[in-house]
Amino acid sequence: MAADRARCALALLVFGVAACGGDSPAPSGAGPKVLRWGGDAEGGAPFVEADPSNPSVVRGFDVEIAELMAQGLGRSARFAQVAWASIEPSVARGDFDVGMSGVEDRSELRARFAVSLPYFEFRQVLAVRTADTARYHTLAQLAGRRVATLGATGAYRLLLAAQQEHGVVPVSYDDDVHPYTDLVAGRVDAVLLDHVIADRALRRTPGFMIQPTVVTRGHYVALFARDRAALRDSANAVLAARLRDGTLAAVFRKWGVWDAEQAAYQQRLLASLQRGPGSGSGSGSGPGSELGSELGSEPGSGAVDTTTGWAYTPSLLRAAGITLGLSVAAMLLAVLLGGGIAAGRVYGGPVLRGMLATYVEIVRGTPVLLQLFVLYYGLSAVVRLPALLAAIIGLGLNYAAYESEIYRSALQSVPRLQLEAARTLGLSEWQVFRFVRGPQALRLALAPMTNDFVALLKDSSLVSVITVVELTKQTAIYATNVGSWLVPGLACGAMYLAMSLPLSRLARRLEARWNR
Repeated sequence: MAADRARCALALLVFGVAACGGDSPAPSGAGPKVLRWGGDAEGGAPFVEADPSNPSVVRGFDVEIAELMAQGLGRSARFAQVAWASIEPSVARGDFDVGMSGVEDRSELRARFAVSLPYFEFRQVLAVRTADTARYHTLAQLAGRRVATLGATGAYRLLLAAQQEHGVVPVSYDDDVHPYTDLVAGRVDAVLLDHVIADRALRRTPGFMIQPTVVTRGHYVALFARDRAALRDSANAVLAARLRDGTLAAVFRKWGVWDAEQAAYQQRLLASLQRGPGSGSGSGSGPGSELGSELGSEPGSGAVDTTTGWAYTPSLLRAAGITLGLSVAAMLLAVLLGGGIAAGRVYGGPVLRGMLATYVEIVRGTPVLLQLFVLYYGLSAVVRLPALLAAIIGLGLNYAAYESEIYRSALQSVPRLQLEAARTLGLSEWQVFRFVRGPQALRLALAPMTNDFVALLKDSSLVSVITVVELTKQTAIYATNVGSWLVPGLACGAMYLAMSLPLSRLARRLEARWNR
């Protein structure tokens, strides 16, 4: 069976036949099958982006390559939107047939997926502010400086290695837009990303320079599930045929990513294909599975991650400490502001009550994610808050609105007869609050306050969008590196429980004590 598939794969590459085994095109007269492929349109052109003239349609060179594969297989291409970091697990669980969207070839991928031939070679390059062009050329020169990149990428792994070797400070982002805007704004000192992304960012956000020095090279590939190797082989045959007839080169020219280095790479790729498919074995074997190493990916572009789970424990513990500290600080701010807002709405005049009510409704009626973006990026022209401080303020302001409603409700739940009796005894409003109203309101508010803190602890995962690497973000990086969410997810969940359960138990003990 394996020998038959190898002979079939060789015939596919040599003769350009776009069918093999169970993944042959549909017979004449039958409706075309669908090739489902997943990518992330948020990443934008030239990979995948929504067409401005028709946002329901995607475009980009990965879109065209997926369509070429589908046509060669006698299928119709159907796009599925998926977050870039979720492409690999989505392919593994069968959400679609193939994953594409600037997916980097890495050695560990070949152990878990059937990987296509590497159809594009990218260069990872440093971008620096124009004033620093002569100052920073290499990662070693950026010792002690903040260098930004996308999380869970080869570039991020390079920065982690540079952190150990040179003292570089890695800064992880969830998108490829804000690293460059933050570079121009002075929040980071350099950006390390693919030259395709850097070139596009330079056209969109002037004010920085791309250094000509190549830090490392890598390749883009298409991912298939391990049990879809036959489909991968058929897709490789299509890609090889389109490589030979110049169609791939035409696609890359159309999207402005063709240059002399890409032309030289395609010549090497053609020469490698002429030598025939690799002789490797396993789920990643077959045409194109070993071309990445044959064609000379430089160190760091796709090294196997042999790190055991225990090695990630210190990073997870540090991230858990950031999560806990951030949550405690934000909750303290929320309690103080919430108490003030509640007091103003209970004791203040009509104007003050109206202003505070408006604040509460606006904050509760808009997503906290939007509020974080506005606070960190939207106000950067006025005040440039450090990421951690912006996260604390953003979560604190958001939860202050919810806390204020808890406290206001608790204050208004104290029977009016008790308040009137206290005033009859000659107590001032402050004394009434301190000795009568406040203690009873605190008992009523304790349980929902505890619930809010646990919710805030979990919502702290949102601050990764403004570059804070908290527990969930660190877990996502861990999961991407090891290729599974099972162990990282269980470890992350255990840490969240370890942080939230003691508080819940303490709150229950206080409630029991106060209710005696």
